[in-house]
Amino acid sequence: MRPSRVLVLAAVSTLALGACSPVEEAADTPSAQASADDGALPTLTDGVLTVGTSDPAFEPWVVDNDPTSGEGFESAVAYAVAEELGFARDQVEWVRVTFDQIIAPGAKDFDVAINQVSITEERRASLDFSSSYYDTAQAVVTVEGSPVAGATSLAELAGARVGAMVGTTSAQIATESIAPTTPVQQFNDNDQVKQALTAGLVDAIVVDLPTALFLVAADLDAGVLVGQLPAGDSPDQLGLVLDKDSPLTEPVTAAVDALREDGTLADLEARWLTESAGAPVLE
Repeated sequence: MRPSRVLVLAAVSTLALGACSPVEEAADTPSAQASADDGALPTLTDGVLTVGTSDPAFEPWVVDNDPTSGEGFESAVAYAVAEELGFARDQVEWVRVTFDQIIAPGAKDFDVAINQVSITEERRASLDFSSSYYDTAQAVVTVEGSPVAGATSLAELAGARVGAMVGTTSAQIATESIAPTTPVQQFNDNDQVKQALTAGLVDAIVVDLPTALFLVAADLDAGVLVGQLPAGDSPDQLGLVLDKDSPLTEPVTAAVDALREDGTLADLEARWLTESAGAPVLE
């Protein structure tokens, strides 16, 4: 197993105050050469990184609901982060958890979770997050024949029955941006959100943009992408979730940062997430 670049960074950060040794020098120290095999990272199971995600997990985040395949954006990101931390592919173990279990306060049965969880200050009160592995917008989806299929503005959506997943940024931004006259209807997961749309219980739904593009292209009959909702001053940022004050938060964040800086995240985004062309911002 190759030495972990994250552990090299950790070794540098723990040098005495005022030390200015470059990373290259720190890489020669014993602590910098530590790896997952040495038990240097305090994971739930020694030598294993346990990663949580939902069941089912949908494309383009996870292909065929099989995160172990490494196929799909979040599955691929998880394995890339694990490699940065010094874990080989066979040292990654997946567990299935609900979205509510991921964001609930208290001890976790995973080291990290990756499940399109938006980083918010409210959640930071009881959880730790890595830095963002993906910045996304929220989008409005409907079907042909819907009263809002031809909407081109937020005002045209105000009278619509809008659905979103409970407890998500999608529901929050739908409420704030669209300000519908009828409260946003919230459902347990995105599968129920989609079913509500196809059953005619809602006129439109709000999901993250990659999910919206997949629904319209491959999962909905006569799906229509109405457009993106305004991101405001800051985009919706997705982070890996960790237990509050986890000793893994710093190295996991360093891993995500390294993957962003070397272009890996951009490459994975280009491979697994569809370009956002054809999704105008609604105003």
